[in-house]
Amino acid sequence: MKQLIIGGARSGKSRLAQEYAKEWQQRTGGEVVVVATAEATDGAMARRIAHHQSNRPGDWKLVETRLDLPRTLLEQSRSANLILVDCLTLWLSNIQLSDRCWKREKQALLDTLSDLPGEIIFIGNEVGQGVVPLGELSREFVDESGWLHQSLAKRADKVTMAIAGLPLVIKSVEGV
Repeated sequence: MKQLIIGGARSGKSRLAQEYAKEWQQRTGGEVVVVATAEATDGAMARRIAHHQSNRPGDWKLVETRLDLPRTLLEQSRSANLILVDCLTLWLSNIQLSDRCWKREKQALLDTLSDLPGEIIFIGNEVGQGVVPLGELSREFVDESGWLHQSLAKRADKVTMAIAGLPLVIKSVEGV
């Protein structure tokens, strides 16, 4: 099963994903792999990362990747795994600030989805419900984030929006 959980900052999206992953692990005995895309570039980000780490069970495997998300997913995927990607929008930002082509990276991710045998949960920040940003890079980020979420939502079995720590299921394929 492939899931997408979106929401604003501090909406509870990571907590909801982690709760699902804990239940999945108890039910299946499988391994949970967290693919983290953040980098501690300043004190505030380091604190955010530490907060996320403190809320995860110690037996979960952590794999960090700033740029190589599709390759990392393929390397970590096994049918007995659940992969939790936190988060898509940081990955997009990392790509935008690199010399890589976003359209190729996005397509590589979408192409990879059909090759992933286990469960996967993508977490992304919903940034398109506010004011359109003034700067070109910020506008591009909001646009590309929205288009990425739309592309993944089409391919996902379940899409949930986190609001005030509560899940609002937007899409759920029969039996999910």
